[in-house]
Amino acid sequence: MLPYGRQFIDDDDINAVAKALKSDFLTTGPEIEAFEQELCHYTGAPFAVASSNGTTALHLASIAMGLKPGDQVIVPTISFVATANAPRFCGAEIIFSDVDPESGLMTPENLEEAISRADSSKLKAVFVVHMGGHPAAVASIRQIADKHGLTVVEDACHALGTSYDGPDGDWHMVGACRHSNFATLSFHPVKTITSGEGGVTFTSNEELANNMRLMRSHGLSRDATTWLNTELAFDQGYSNPWYYEMQDIGYNYRLTDLQAALGRSQLKKMPFFAEQRRKLAKHYRNVLSGQNKAFRFVMVPNTERSVQHLMVCMIDFESIGKTRRQVMSELRDRGVGSQVHYIPIHRQPYYSRKVGELDLKGADAYYARCLSLPLYPGMSLANVETVGEVLKDVVMR
Repeated sequence: MLPYGRQFIDDDDINAVAKALKSDFLTTGPEIEAFEQELCHYTGAPFAVASSNGTTALHLASIAMGLKPGDQVIVPTISFVATANAPRFCGAEIIFSDVDPESGLMTPENLEEAISRADSSKLKAVFVVHMGGHPAAVASIRQIADKHGLTVVEDACHALGTSYDGPDGDWHMVGACRHSNFATLSFHPVKTITSGEGGVTFTSNEELANNMRLMRSHGLSRDATTWLNTELAFDQGYSNPWYYEMQDIGYNYRLTDLQAALGRSQLKKMPFFAEQRRKLAKHYRNVLSGQNKAFRFVMVPNTERSVQHLMVCMIDFESIGKTRRQVMSELRDRGVGSQVHYIPIHRQPYYSRKVGELDLKGADAYYARCLSLPLYPGMSLANVETVGEVLKDVVMR
């Protein structure tokens, strides 16, 4: 069975975790900071705050920007629910944006339309999703956001290693926060690298980074230079060695040293992971492009600069006389896994009760046709050809 996604673990990864197990720290140790520094070096981000998963990474960004009940944020409806849930945890109202029906990405035009439905006095931020590993037009979106005084958060959980072209003519690595205030990654097993579970929030603002570090660990500070209760904290001018101080209410969002050790080992393999994903995606296009008018891959620019997390194809199920469920079942029976990314968030019962019926035609058109095919570094070109042959039989003949 070829699943739609799968982790790639080798002996180097196993040895890295075993070494961490034998060390003095299983959590809150040196592996965390080392992982953060290496992620900054890879992406070019000034600051990185590791956390327990991609959702907590998004939530930390939401907390750091000061979202509160009554605020509004814009989120593209084609994404995993966590993109909307994270600001919602802070009480923010979600204004769902439409997306391009051919790529699933929020466009500058989609953003402008969503802004027109928001309350300008309450609107605080826009969350941009690099769907499937393909970059959204974040530089253009930032220009619009700046006009309206909005914070920009890149949900880059699919896009480690991806680059995009900026208005300056240069290429920028996703995660560097060149055109955003925050960017987040997920290290779930099906993502480009894994730490089992895990996430990171990038920012170019040191104060915000420090705030997120405080919030990921119960709001506790062990830094004597920040302590406020001097009577409890100090004895004759010396800091008390047992003392810690809860300066705000925070969360237990810490990554463990075991996870960070795995993440560090995986990050060393990024050149291989990136090359393999690009090679497999290119082979898919060679094997399947131009086969049938009812089938094509998502239409996105600069695929050579993307490190794809998903291999999304678009199928006109009505024209082939089969439902998506039937196609997925036939593929599975022949050893090919598939998945749907994603059900529009505004159609989830929790959100539909809050926002009512929204007419987001691009998202509905995208959702009606999308299907994710197997794509992960452990696949071979022969595996792609197998998927292609099965897909031709199921969809194109």
